[in-house]
Amino acid sequence: MTAPIPRDIPDLPAIPFPPALKPSPVPATAVVTPVRRPAAAAYRLLIAVAAAAGVTLELLLGDPSRVLSYFTIQSNMLLALVMALSARRAWTASRPLPGAVLGATLLYVVIAALVHHLLLANEASPFSLTGEAAAPTGWQALSHSVLHTVTPIAAVLDWLLLTSPGRLHLRRASTWLLYPMAYLAFCLTRGELLLPGTPDRYLYPFLDVGQDGFKRVLGNALLLGLSFYALAVLLVGLDHARPNPIRHRGKTGFRL
Repeated sequence: MTAPIPRDIPDLPAIPFPPALKPSPVPATAVVTPVRRPAAAAYRLLIAVAAAAGVTLELLLGDPSRVLSYFTIQSNMLLALVMALSARRAWTASRPLPGAVLGATLLYVVIAALVHHLLLANEASPFSLTGEAAAPTGWQALSHSVLHTVTPIAAVLDWLLLTSPGRLHLRRASTWLLYPMAYLAFCLTRGELLLPGTPDRYLYPFLDVGQDGFKRVLGNALLLGLSFYALAVLLVGLDHARPNPIRHRGKTGFRL
């Protein structure tokens, strides 16, 4: 037997302080169904294969210890790894790689392409290459085209057409320059350890201490470093200004 329900329910006491809402630990994937992107996965896998093939061809055609020392080779090796991981995540509908990793990889391959085309392969540049290095032939020409032109353009297109905007942040721009700074120290140390007259003692003409001296080389490095930082800032600005090419709507009405 139950007690009768009273007609008048007394007022509850007021809550002295509004309850603080804790941040929800529920991930976005619980709100919006993950979407597999097979086309993006296939494209990124092609980029990874192209970069790996270009690096492999360079290793077969030259001295591996010297080839692996070039910035272009190292940046394309990183690109192959990052694109392979990104392809897997796009295929399995997993979360994409962090924007800091993607931004750094994009910056490095773009730097390698711009340095090659504007400074090394440009006859008007004071640092233009000469001899066989300036006009490679055969398989060497193919690998140079892949590593300096094909993969950088493909990486930029992936960023513009297959990646959500707003993932690059200005606070990461200075962090991305740590690797070029470490590479500069590596090149100068390597050149000092090799005997004078060794072929490719200094890997790039603008870092040739034996010809230009430390003062001029450090000046060149400073100008290049400022240019690289400006390029990083430009990439971040474009990333926040460009439209979203992969906007998806979830069935619940939420949008990412």
